[in-house]
Amino acid sequence: MASEVEFDAEGLAARVAKASVEVLKRMGAYVRTVARRKVHAGDRPSTPGTPPHSRTGALKRGILFGLERKERSVVIGPSAQFVGSSAAAHEFGGKYCRERYPKRPLMGPSLKESVPHLARMWQDAVK
Repeated sequence: MASEVEFDAEGLAARVAKASVEVLKRMGAYVRTVARRKVHAGDRPSTPGTPPHSRTGALKRGILFGLERKERSVVIGPSAQFVGSSAAAHEFGGKYCRERYPKRPLMGPSLKESVPHLARMWQDAVK
């Protein structure tokens, strides 16, 4: 008994591309959620080395993600429209409004914490 198998490379590539978009959306949403949970309300500044506090909640609401379909990548972080450039001063340490801010990283630790979960999101993604 003879049989033939045809391999549809273009069809497989299309399915992988579609699945990668869906997985990247879920990854962006997951990392954003982890980061939002790290931001707490508080009148006093957080201690250096811990995520920044947000008195008004603008930082928590301002953490967004965007999908770049062509590049198949996700950008996650505080939107300058909501929090201005203050988030960079907190994340990496630096000057903002003539004041020096110590490092209060948020996005880096959120991504590190998410990595084990992100890999599992690819499981059974291509159907």
